[in-house]
Amino acid sequence: MVEMDIAEVGRRAGLPASTLRFYEEKGLIVPLGRRGLRRVYDAGVLQRLSLIALGRVAGFSLEEIRTMLGGEGQPRIDRGRLTAQADLLEARIRHLRALRDGLRHAAECPAQSHLECATFQRLLTAAGSGRLGPRRRAAPAAPL
Repeated sequence: MVEMDIAEVGRRAGLPASTLRFYEEKGLIVPLGRRGLRRVYDAGVLQRLSLIALGRVAGFSLEEIRTMLGGEGQPRIDRGRLTAQADLLEARIRHLRALRDGLRHAAECPAQSHLECATFQRLLTAAGSGRLGPRRRAAPAAPL
């Protein structure tokens, strides 16, 4: 069994030791033990860290990732959850493409003023309604 201390794992994974300790605290990785004052990990931790990185890039929370990784080294990846996340990403991609296209149009629009452009007006309307960018929460009602 190949063992690596925390510094070696961090170097190979491209992560600071503080991230590895945080992941350990969250139950995402488990050291084999310690060699002196340093945590020691099995080489399999590198694959687990890659799974964590993939999950983070895909938009999963650390808790969701912890659940999918399971406790005994064998991932329990919920395929339905993967499909749902892929659907969310697809919707985000469509949204970003529409935003990109609107911005490109605004940059190239021949109208004298952007405010005279119907396409730019639609972009403004979408932005004002919250359809562009992060969803805004409604402001709390003012007390009577």
